[in-house]
Amino acid sequence: MNKPTLIVLVGPTGVGKTELSLSIAERYHTSIISADSRQLYADLKIGTAAPTPDQLARARHYFVGTLKLTDYYSAAQYETEVLKQLDILFKESPIQLMTGGSMMYVDAVCKGIDDIPTVDNETRELMLHRYETEGLERLCNELKLLDPEYYRIVDLKNHKRVIHALEICYMTGRTYTSFRTQTKKERPFNIVKIGLNREREELYERINRRVDQMMEEGLLEEARAVYPYRNLNSLNTVGYKELFRHFDGEWTLDFAVEKIKQNSRIYSRKQMTWFKRDHDIQWFHPNDGTQIINFLDNRLTEPAGKDITSLHPRP
Repeated sequence: MNKPTLIVLVGPTGVGKTELSLSIAERYHTSIISADSRQLYADLKIGTAAPTPDQLARARHYFVGTLKLTDYYSAAQYETEVLKQLDILFKESPIQLMTGGSMMYVDAVCKGIDDIPTVDNETRELMLHRYETEGLERLCNELKLLDPEYYRIVDLKNHKRVIHALEICYMTGRTYTSFRTQTKKERPFNIVKIGLNREREELYERINRRVDQMMEEGLLEEARAVYPYRNLNSLNTVGYKELFRHFDGEWTLDFAVEKIKQNSRIYSRKQMTWFKRDHDIQWFHPNDGTQIINFLDNRLTEPAGKDITSLHPRP
């Protein structure tokens, strides 16, 4: 009996995943599972480019607008909940679609993530307080002592990763490294990955235009509404944290908007660096709709296990 197939559509922010995902969903009669860690939050519609009511009407969407800002959520929870949802959806149709740009969330479903313990609230609040009062450099030095192996590979400017590693060290009495087996988990379904990319200048222009459009749609008002919750992890997000500094009187509005554009471009580069490491992804320009559909048609009808990566050489 053939296994069902999960189509995975990835790419950097602003590249054009949304419209293609809707076309794929309509062609193959699938639902859409969002792999965007911020679209989960109901109060962040504009700044996360969440699906519009018209788009939601074209295909069933899951993992969009289901959380409150104060809800704790992790890639491990996402993995568990998506696999459970897929088990239900595959009974309705043997083809399903997941799309988004949150790299950890995509990998959690496709490869599995290590079974790292969930951090309790007391430890999380303690480490956040220490970060705010002692600073990142102090915590980095502490990580070097407690887990030198992870210290050598972690981005020491990424305070969330440094803090999380220390949380695990203190909560379990073990190094964070000891939980990172990075063993790929087998899934009871086939996975077909396609990626979208554009020339850098073309992508940057789209990102800049999209930020302007978000501002026209009311991003400033949306950010103002969630400003009282600014210290929550859910709001450590491009588009909101820059406007918070405007509300604080640090930046003019024009400067904050330019910083949103700049940080969005930086994030797009980080996404592509991550995705380019995955050699299972077949890359296309978003305008190559016919090629993409032909590729999917071939992959979805090929016998299981046959290597057809030569159909479309990677760029």
